[in-house]
Amino acid sequence: MSPPQDPEDEQGGGDPPGDLRSVLVTSVLNLEPLDEDLFRGTHYWVPSTERLFGGQIVGQALVAAAKSVSEDVHVHSLHCYFVRTGDPKVPVLYQVERTRTGASFSVRFVKAVQHGRPIFICQASFQKAQPSPVQHQFSMPAVPPPEEVVGREDFIGQFLRDPELQERYRVGLNRIAAQEVPIEIKVVNPSTPSQLKKMEPKQMFWVRARGYIGEGDMKMHCCVAAYISDFAFLGTAMLPHHWKYKVGFMVSLDHSMWFHAPFRADHWMLYECESPWAGGSRGLVHGRLWRQDGVLAVSCAQEGVIRVKPWDSTSKL
Repeated sequence: MSPPQDPEDEQGGGDPPGDLRSVLVTSVLNLEPLDEDLFRGTHYWVPSTERLFGGQIVGQALVAAAKSVSEDVHVHSLHCYFVRTGDPKVPVLYQVERTRTGASFSVRFVKAVQHGRPIFICQASFQKAQPSPVQHQFSMPAVPPPEEVVGREDFIGQFLRDPELQERYRVGLNRIAAQEVPIEIKVVNPSTPSQLKKMEPKQMFWVRARGYIGEGDMKMHCCVAAYISDFAFLGTAMLPHHWKYKVGFMVSLDHSMWFHAPFRADHWMLYECESPWAGGSRGLVHGRLWRQDGVLAVSCAQEGVIRVKPWDSTSKL
């Protein structure tokens, strides 16, 4: 396989600098330095659960880690654990430990703290570029390009206009539509209301950051991808079951990412998600972020707690 080309060559990198800068860069991932290897992060979007969004914590932790390494190394993997629920009312402190700085690889440990206690821990590994003739990857799924896929708002609107849609789905979709998230999503081959009882634990959607990021630093694009990677990810495990059970409690336990090739997080990427297993009140999900030119950019994995309750069959809803 030939080496992956730079995404600028394939996806049209001539975005006008006058575009609005992505809020992910100007706000969410813009950490305040407090001391050497100590940073403070604030919140932009809080889910309806009123818990901190896991992708925000992963992205901010990676920003903190990236600030402690040299310009010539880039993250190739990170492995995280969510150990306590985040409080959206107070900022998060990120403490970086320089575990190892080597000739080729450097490792950083990041601890996110609120109220004096860790809520999240992460190990991130960085590598200097090292070309190799040993290369291969899976093939990207054949899907319609993002220009031919309806946006999230239009997709939800189509569902809401269906007179046969059950009220419990209508309430949930209205709640989703009201959320102002800093990323754009286009669901590929979405299910119709009549298919909701026959869904597999798989989904694909085109995704990108809202606003303009530009070529910039590849480290920032990786941090934005870390934020994006947690959105709707664990929910993949509930797709075959949501018609029968409602989620009482669902949170991430851990999150891992592997970065394979350069990409721009403000360009459309295909997020391919699947859940190979669920049980024991947990669900496991795998994900791949593909560039539009077919290059595999990022791989992800996550396990989370999923506690459910049966829908009330006697309810008129």
